[in-house]
Amino acid sequence: MELWNSTLGSGFMLVGILDDSGAPELLCAAITVLYFLALISNGLLLLVITMDAQLHVPMYLLLRQLSLIDLLFTSAVSPKAIMDFLLRDNTVSFGSCALQLFSAMTLGGAEDILLAFMAYDRYVAICHPLTYMVFMSPKICWIMVSTSWILASLSALGHTVYTMLFPFCMSQEIKHLLCEIPPLLKLACRDTSQYELMVYVTGVLFLLLPLSAIVTSYTLILFTFLHMPSNEGRKKALVTCSSHLTVVGMFYGGATFMYVLPSSFHSPKQDNIISVFYTIVTPALNPLIYSLRNKEVIGAFRRVLGRYILPANPTL
Repeated sequence: MELWNSTLGSGFMLVGILDDSGAPELLCAAITVLYFLALISNGLLLLVITMDAQLHVPMYLLLRQLSLIDLLFTSAVSPKAIMDFLLRDNTVSFGSCALQLFSAMTLGGAEDILLAFMAYDRYVAICHPLTYMVFMSPKICWIMVSTSWILASLSALGHTVYTMLFPFCMSQEIKHLLCEIPPLLKLACRDTSQYELMVYVTGVLFLLLPLSAIVTSYTLILFTFLHMPSNEGRKKALVTCSSHLTVVGMFYGGATFMYVLPSSFHSPKQDNIISVFYTIVTPALNPLIYSLRNKEVIGAFRRVLGRYILPANPTL
């Protein structure tokens, strides 16, 4: 096959889920609603945690980072998908595709590692409450956050550079919602089997190792939970842990399907559905999952609303 010039002046066409859908207008409207829901819910959670001093503890500092990641993650995908559909122009330049690939991998990898650190935070808080501020001091908390971003960005940079150096064939159609490694490799004119193995190994390291840490943390939490004498303590631990486990299940389920399962086990259409789930649906639902059953977050929201948004009644 002839090669097309994969320079910064060339581009791809993203033929994603909106193009293959039987009701693209309805799906576009749903994605738009979910995007604005993600913007509002994550933005409010960031505002509340930042402005309320009572939430300046490791658990909520990590949660603030999760909201920031989700906000950036969905913003790297949703606006372009929506505008492409409305303008009937689904082209993406070579440089923009590389940038989207790097952004998605960085944010996805950072969230992956951060969720493991959040599980460790819950383990320390429930199993070792007396030494919580020793093991989860502000310094350690920021080291966790920095580690998540640094490891994810380094991995994303390496994969982005390597992937975009492949020669691509005449077909410029990426049958996917965004620029990701698996659909891009299907356009390569060179044998990609060795690199696909490298991507698989990286996926295992970035997904299954943190997931193993999460399972270990919650196994230890379960043993402690069963021996708690206080029903109130059990209830509080159950609420915080169930919220985190729900988020873990949604994120790791989609990412594992995409990057760990062999490509023979899923089709491009299934990949599109999964990509919508973990890049658009999950970021919109995460802040709601953490907030609706969390009395501390709801109380902080009321305090911030009353202090900074609703003016105090003037003295007559």
